[in-house]
Formats: sequence, C-alpha cells, structure tokens
Amino acid sequence: MKKSYIFLGIVAVLILLLVIPLGMFISYSNSFKALNNEIEAQMKQIDNILLRRHDLIPNLVNSVKGYLAHEKEIFTNLDNARNRLLEANTVQEKAAASNALGSALNRLLMVVENYPQLKANEQVNRLMDSLEGTENRLAVERKRYNDLVKEYNNKVELFPGNIFAVMVGATKKDYFEVPETVRENPEVNL
Repeated sequence: MKKSYIFLGIVAVLILLLVIPLGMFISYSNSFKALNNEIEAQMKQIDNILLRRHDLIPNLVNSVKGYLAHEKEIFTNLDNARNRLLEANTVQEKAAASNALGSALNRLLMVVENYPQLKANEQVNRLMDSLEGTENRLAVERKRYNDLVKEYNNKVELFPGNIFAVMVGATKKDYFEVPETVRENPEVNL
C-alpha cells in the first residue's frame, strides 16, 4: 500500500512537471497570437484614418487652389506625399509617408493662415476642422498602436516569455516612428 502511494506521488509530480510548462507554453503562445492580432487590427485602424486624411486633402487643396495659384510647389509636394502613402506597405513606409504628408499639409496650412480671404471661407474652415480632427484621431491611434507593440515586445523580450517566443517564432514588432527629418521645423518660403 505504501509503495502505491509513493508511485502515485511520483506520477503526480511528473504530471505536474509536464502540465505546468505545457500550460505556460499554450498561454504564452495564445497571448502572442492575440496581441499580434490586436496590433494588426490597430494598424488597420491607422490605415482607415490615413485614408480619411488622404480623401480630405484633395477637397482642401481644390478649395484653396484658386487663391494660391502661385504656390504650385506646395500642391505638388502634397500630391507626391499622398501617392507615397497609398504605395506604402510596411509600418516604416507608412510612418515615413504619413509624416511626409503631414509636413506638406502643415506647409499648406501655414500658407492658408497668411491669406485672410481663405480664413474667411466657410468651406475651407470646415475642411480644415475635419482635417484637424482627423490628425488628432490619427495621433491617438498611433499611440494605441505603439502601446500594443510595447506590450508585445515586452512579452517577447522578458523572461519567461522570451523562451516561449523563440519556441513559437515570435519576434519584435516595429513601432510607428517619426523620422528625424520630420522632427525639424518645416521651412516655409513665401
């Protein structure tokens, strides 16, 4: 009878030694997948807002073009930046294109500020308000994306998650970063 208790005890310990790591593996594997899905969904939300901004800009440009026929470079830069954004595929490309578009848009808005007849135009004001709201939403969604990436990267890099990350092939994700060139104040020559 005593030997059977010892045998059952050894079997129970062995089962625990197998079940606990297996449970941890499954838990970490699922959390990597769940966070990855959240990151992908958040990137799609950023894409939605970038598309909204992309769609608003031509309306603003067309409203302003008549007043600013001599500011062709601004419109060319905006158009080029919009096209780069549509062609972007990776997070880095999207971040760079988004920042280039934001920079070109800032130049346009600075020029608009210098034309009182434009500031008084109701359509231009509505479009600028919509664009400002879109920019604010974009900033919030970028932050949410980066927060999810931070959480995911912490799981991938910190113990014991780093062990399970290697087992399931989870690697660090890229943040939605602002390039150094965008951190500089834009130069506006009128």
